[in-house]
Order: sequence, then C-alpha cells, then structure tokens
Amino acid sequence: MKVGYTMMCEQAGPRQLVDDVVAAESAGFDFAVISDHYFPWLDAQGHSPYAWSVLGAAAWATSTIPLMTYVTCPTFRYHPAVVAQKAATMQLLSQGRFTLGLGAGENLNEHIVGDGWPAVDVRHAMLREAVQIIRELWAGGYVNFEGEHFEVRSAKIWDLPETLPELGIAVSGAQSTALAGELADAMIAVEPDPELGRYFDAAGGGGKPRIGQIAVAYDTDPKAALSRAHEQFRWFAGGWKVNSELTGPSGFDAASQFVGEEDIEEQIPCGADAVAVVEGVRKFADAGFTHVAIVQIGGDHQQPFIDWAEKELLDALRAM
Repeated sequence: MKVGYTMMCEQAGPRQLVDDVVAAESAGFDFAVISDHYFPWLDAQGHSPYAWSVLGAAAWATSTIPLMTYVTCPTFRYHPAVVAQKAATMQLLSQGRFTLGLGAGENLNEHIVGDGWPAVDVRHAMLREAVQIIRELWAGGYVNFEGEHFEVRSAKIWDLPETLPELGIAVSGAQSTALAGELADAMIAVEPDPELGRYFDAAGGGGKPRIGQIAVAYDTDPKAALSRAHEQFRWFAGGWKVNSELTGPSGFDAASQFVGEEDIEEQIPCGADAVAVVEGVRKFADAGFTHVAIVQIGGDHQQPFIDWAEKELLDALRAM
C-alpha cells in the first residue's frame, strides 16, 4: 500500500501547505493529495486558500512526490473546460506527477456561484458530462460540445503533456462507483467499505487503484490531540449524505453540536500510538484499497506529525 500526506487547505495557509508537502516528500511519503475548498468545514479550522495555486507552487518546490486533487468539483465553481486546462498545466509543471481527482461536490463550496444545488442524480449526470469534456480536450484539437448541462464552443488546450494525468472519481455509493468504474482510472473514497470496491469492479474498475483517506490527531499529549480533533474535525460525523448538502461552517457547527469527544475517540486515532493508526489503515487495506492519504488534524501540528511519521509511523505502516 502507498501511504500519502494530505495538504488540507481548510486548516493552513498557502505558504505553509507548500512547506509541509516539501517536508512530507523528504520524510518519505509516497504521494500527496490536496483538498479543494472555498470554505473550511468549521470556523475553528480557519483557512481555505485556492488549491490550484498551492498545487502549482508545490509542483515547483518538490521533485518526486506525486500530487493529486482530493477532490475537485468540475461542475459549478469551475467549468470542466477550465479544469481540463488546469490539470494539463499541472501535469507539465510537475513533470508527470499529477492525478486529477474529481467529485460531484459539496454545497458548502459550490453554492457561491448561485446556480442552486440540484439532486444527486443531476450532479452525477453533470459529472459524467464534465469527464467527457475533459477527456475530449485532453485528446487534442478543437472541441465543440453541447450536452444537457454544459456547452463548449471551439475550445482547445494548447499546452498538453505527452503523458496525460490519471483521472480519479470520488465515490460514496452504488451510483457514483458505477460512474467511476466506467469513466475513471482510479476510485477515491473516505470510508473503508469493501462494497464500494465490488461496485467499482462490476462497472469496469477491476485492477485499478483505490485511494482512501484517514484522519489522525498526532500529539504526545493524547488529551490535547482529542480536544483538537473534536474542535476541528467533528464535522465528519454527519456522513456524506448530510455533508454534501450543508451550505456553510455555521451549518456544520450546528449539525455537529451533539458530537462528543467520545464519538471522536471511536473514529480518529488521537495521540502518539502508531499501532492505532496502523489498525485504521489496515481497514482500508482489507477493503482492497491500494493507497491511503493521512490527514493530520491541526494546521500548526504538521511538522511534529511529519517528524513522527518519518521516525516511526511510515515504517510501522509498511511493516503492516
């Protein structure tokens, strides 16, 4: 299994995110992913810089670590033709180290353009058209497209890499995994659910990578780690069917007001116990995942986590 590092834009500013991924590369992480948000989940996280600018700087500041969006929504804030251009440029800047991770989005980030928030079936239909547009533009030449949701008029990407980026799609159920199995080079998920892999295989995803993500709160003081995880990461408890619908940090604060530290403790490894992180990652391995990216909770606790990962955690995970 490949072990990745997460540049979480919701909890750190742009310069720090670049510094952190440079440190992660030096520490020996196998790949790095970045979230693409307009808002943080909770006010306590306190950040949300533009992920694509951070990616460009990260590509220039690093030399070997693969980079990936986890994930970008190509249907509301961004037109798919623009996403195709951005991803092609990132592949060139990184010299072939970029993977474009896509998803159907969350209302939290996409409501800002004022186009409403349709039902999930419509969002998946939009994602299907977006992937088609991106693939056609990557193929070279001029593209004209008229679909139910998007139009493209005489568009062409002038700077295309010789090797195109891989394209992953985020999944959470049967409908999205069917879409990913048909259209994507990789499956992306945040839950170690083996059913997702079975759906993915049935739709054509057999043998393709599965990329997961797990949150941890490293700290030599377990109580401080648990408190920080509760303050900044309790938003996850609603699940993706809820999380995709809420419109701002205040909504997530209200929705998670009854989540206690005991709930966090059951879900997120807190402290300096590498075994607990290994057991969390093992669930993804047992579910057939080939990659897992780790989120260290707390923007000002990245370097201690990276140091710990280099000295202890990465070896423990690889021994698994």
